[in-house]
Amino acid sequence: LKLEMPTVNLDREVPVLATVPGVVQSLKRCAVTWQKLISGVLKEQLKKVPQGNGPLAEINLWRENNATLRALTEQMKLPEVQKVLEILQEAESEFTGALQIVLSDLKKHHMEAQDNAKFLSTLERHLKNLSTGTGVDVISNVIPSLLNALRLVWIMSRHYNKDVRMVPFLERISWEISERVRRVVDLQTLFKQDTATAKKKITEAKNTLEKWKKSYFTTCIQVEESGSKRYWKFDVKRLFEKTDYMVSICQDLYDIFQVTEELHNIFIPELITVTENPKGVDELQREVNIVISPMEDLTFDPFSMENARDWAFVIEEFREDVLVEIVEQMFVQNLKDPPLYKNHPPVAGAIAWSRSLCHRIRHTITRFQEEEELLSSERGQEVQQIYLQVTKKMEEYEDQKYRHWRERAEHVLPLLLKDTLLTLSSATDEPLTTRKSVRFALNFSPEIQEIIIETKYMEQLGLPVPEMARYVALQEDKYLRYTNKLKVMLSRYHKLMEMMNEAETKLLDHYVQELWRILKAGHKRLTWKSVGIGEFIVQCTQTIGRLELLVHQIHHISEDINSKLRSIESTNLFKFPCSKNGDRHPGAKEFFDYIKCEQAKDVEQLVRKYSAIPHLLIEVERRVAFTNSGKSPKLASYYAYWENRIYHVLTRLIVKNLQAFNATVLANVPLLQIEAVLSVPEITLQPNANEIEKMTAQCIQDCVEVTKHFIRWMHGTCIECPPQHVKVDEVVTFSFYSDVSQSPLVIEQAVLITQNVHKLLASLRKCLNQWTKYDLLWKSDKGAVLDRLAAEKPSCVIFDEHLQFHMQVAQEVTQQPLIKDEQFIRLQLAPLASAVQENAKSWLMSLGKLLNKLAREELFSLQDEIHVG
Repeated sequence: LKLEMPTVNLDREVPVLATVPGVVQSLKRCAVTWQKLISGVLKEQLKKVPQGNGPLAEINLWRENNATLRALTEQMKLPEVQKVLEILQEAESEFTGALQIVLSDLKKHHMEAQDNAKFLSTLERHLKNLSTGTGVDVISNVIPSLLNALRLVWIMSRHYNKDVRMVPFLERISWEISERVRRVVDLQTLFKQDTATAKKKITEAKNTLEKWKKSYFTTCIQVEESGSKRYWKFDVKRLFEKTDYMVSICQDLYDIFQVTEELHNIFIPELITVTENPKGVDELQREVNIVISPMEDLTFDPFSMENARDWAFVIEEFREDVLVEIVEQMFVQNLKDPPLYKNHPPVAGAIAWSRSLCHRIRHTITRFQEEEELLSSERGQEVQQIYLQVTKKMEEYEDQKYRHWRERAEHVLPLLLKDTLLTLSSATDEPLTTRKSVRFALNFSPEIQEIIIETKYMEQLGLPVPEMARYVALQEDKYLRYTNKLKVMLSRYHKLMEMMNEAETKLLDHYVQELWRILKAGHKRLTWKSVGIGEFIVQCTQTIGRLELLVHQIHHISEDINSKLRSIESTNLFKFPCSKNGDRHPGAKEFFDYIKCEQAKDVEQLVRKYSAIPHLLIEVERRVAFTNSGKSPKLASYYAYWENRIYHVLTRLIVKNLQAFNATVLANVPLLQIEAVLSVPEITLQPNANEIEKMTAQCIQDCVEVTKHFIRWMHGTCIECPPQHVKVDEVVTFSFYSDVSQSPLVIEQAVLITQNVHKLLASLRKCLNQWTKYDLLWKSDKGAVLDRLAAEKPSCVIFDEHLQFHMQVAQEVTQQPLIKDEQFIRLQLAPLASAVQENAKSWLMSLGKLLNKLAREELFSLQDEIHVG
């Protein structure tokens, strides 16, 4: 397609070259070749048609046209070509007019090809998915997007906005969809797959074909509503005649698999094991397979409209075989337990099932009878005879089912309507407070509801129903309203009873008994024929509502009391002093005094919370008994309940605090300190073990005696008992102390703490035993030892040994650890070490004096000898 370029020299100006005859003649010959080439290309491109039936072939055609025409157009824009045209124009050559016409056609057709290629390319992704996408469902999802894109092309394109362009393109899309469906629903493989997979494929194919048509008409409306004056009013027959026919074929195929599935479901393994003729069942299964087998070996394409008559014969033959002979077997095998339609009751459902089978074969026989030559054949007579026998059995079956139901409904319905509204889980007349587990239940027989549903469906089937059954069915909404309200009411009642503990049940006994009395009317007197059901429901609901309100109020007050009790129970009665300067811990007395002082502060807060409880109980009394005395007989058991709760809370308070204190004793964290001291002749603890054990015992006692501040209430009240004057000079206060102090749990913890402290002090005392090796320093009679030493007048070496020994003791003591931490006690050994060191130094001083004395005496003796001599 390359243009032939002129061979003459065109370097000079256009006006000059236009005057040179040889140049003009040469250029004219060149232009003639261009005109012929372009005209030929245009003629060839306009004759081209898409290579294929699908829409992508049309897009490819326009792309090829665009590429070819663009190549020519770009060459015509070259500078040398433009100069040739200018020279010929300047020379006023008559040939330029014809060439300009060809160039104008080239431009027009190129713009059209370019515009069409551009707009149609927006459809390419959807069309590729349509032609190569995996699965029919993918295709189905592409269709709406494709048509929406087509709508935009129709509105915006300058060439694909006319029927002559759009209808053939839509036909190609329709063909592509049809071909994809043909490939998916391939009869050669479809009947070799399991039924569920085959039905799924057929359904997807049918949905795709239907979605194509539905999406098309949706797009028609969108085009119209878009404001465009060019509506989609195409020839629908051209677009959908074939796909609509394919939809009908898909439905036929689906029906075949559906019937086949139903038939095979009859022949389940359980049926083969219980039937009297298992061979007959196997034979029927083979017959089903034989009926289907012709579908696998079709010699024609059922989706082609040209084969419509052949397909109609095949499908009619299938229905004839299946729906006459085998339907009889379906009927016989399912007589006792027929498959029901959704929501159908047993009897009317069974009749409807029988009628549906009858209708299925009657429809086939009717069409069969329209063909006289088929009816007159031997096979036709045989089929008609089978049909008459089967329909007779079905009619007898329906009549028997109906008569039995009618007799049952007429007999049992009056009895069921005499049932009371409510029933009890166990028959008893005992008070509700002792029978809290007794539950009411709705006494509306499911058989009434079943009769109502049966009645409605029987009338739909055109069968007469008993008058009472019709009356009850007309009252269905009323019964439904009553049963729903009764269920809600009973649910509220049972929830209310579960909300109350035993103490609250006793407290509200009067209210509960009143509610029980009202409910008994629904249990003993009111039936489903009574006229006072609505009033009964209202009365129950109102009474339950009042009691619910009261229970919620009591629960709110109870939560306040519980909050105070939780606060009391969680109080820490053992607060310890902090160490001073990091290392200095308080002494034993300071430690236990601090605990006692802090307990006194806590007791004040605890008593304040405890004293608030009677006021809350009086609030309950005001709401329940309408008095505020604190001593209402109606609340006696309720007061006792809370007093018992308080006892358990106080017991747990003391036990938990003693447990915590015991854990503190055992923990390796020093909280107090004691000293080891030399109290000649013994090394002892200060304070000593007995004093510490007494302090510990007193601390435990103080903790337990916290409960003395909680005054007991007078019997049957929530009023604190005043002090009782037993004797003239003796006043007794009734508190929780006497009970809490005798609790085995409290006693156990107190003993445990005492034992652990005793073991700890014994361990510390044992630690001091290593210091007894120095006890000769203070246990020896220093004067006697020195006198004996003076009398012996030992040598200096002996004196040196004594001095070295005591100096070593003094030095050794300074190197001993001066702190011993064990569990919660820090033992300070510094006082003991200091005392031992002082004793060693005292020995050194005394020995030094003795040595000095002896030396002086020796010196004076020597001096006397010198003078005498």
